[in-house]
Amino acid sequence: MNEDDAFLIKLANTRMPFGKYAGRLLVDLPEPYVVWFKGKGFPPGELGVMLASVYEIKANGLEGLLWPLVRE
Repeated sequence: MNEDDAFLIKLANTRMPFGKYAGRLLVDLPEPYVVWFKGKGFPPGELGVMLASVYEIKANGLEGLLWPLVRE
């Protein structure tokens, strides 16, 4: 498994740590919420990178690529 694969698996399984949608998978966040973060500014660090990635994935309609990677 390469670094990109590991990032996508982690992205698919990371939950929002705070706020209105705390506990929800990042990929499952409502698109308007992710767009709001884009306008406000993503948080620093790894979470910000992940939210920016989720924004790009959702903006391009590619959420379906992450669903098979979710581990329940």
